[in-house]
Amino acid sequence: MIYLKLFLEFFKTGLFSVGGGLATLPFLYNIQEKTNWFTSGQLTDMIAISQSTPGPMGINMATYVGFLTAKSLGALVTTLSIITPSIIIILIISHFLRAFRENKYVDAAFYGLRPASTGLIAGAGMTVVLMTLFQIDLFKDTGNILDLFNWKSIILAIIIYVLSNNIKQTKKLHPVFFIAGSAIIGILFSFAGA
Repeated sequence: MIYLKLFLEFFKTGLFSVGGGLATLPFLYNIQEKTNWFTSGQLTDMIAISQSTPGPMGINMATYVGFLTAKSLGALVTTLSIITPSIIIILIISHFLRAFRENKYVDAAFYGLRPASTGLIAGAGMTVVLMTLFQIDLFKDTGNILDLFNWKSIILAIIIYVLSNNIKQTKKLHPVFFIAGSAIIGILFSFAGA
């Protein structure tokens, strides 16, 4: 039964998350709230791992959730279920490509999807910032304003910003160096689930 639930949740995610990997985040937040298959901290880790590993972010996150929930078979089910809608849609479109190519309604629909996917990505980005730089639950528990901020993450963000934008020697470094450095710092200073 868990495999069917995994398949259905990630099939819906693959069907409706237009705009790339970050557009899957609102669906993952919904899945997390509805199923409790993973925690908010694990979702934050999932985003970091999916961004820094090869492959599409949405598929990486689906595989991660599947593995957390139902080990290797769960990972296989979620991976296949998130890509299945795209495969079906591509097969249908390729079959009718000539009719769609100059259809003004199809063109208008794709034009309308741009701001929708931009909004999904912006919303996901804001949620990632809130989850990474702020500790809202801890602040609610303690009421201490200093507990609202995740100081380690804020300091790391400032350091990366300064290194990647203001210091001549590091400004032109490839982003992979900042990703690898952030991963090492995250491990050394226990950023997991922060």
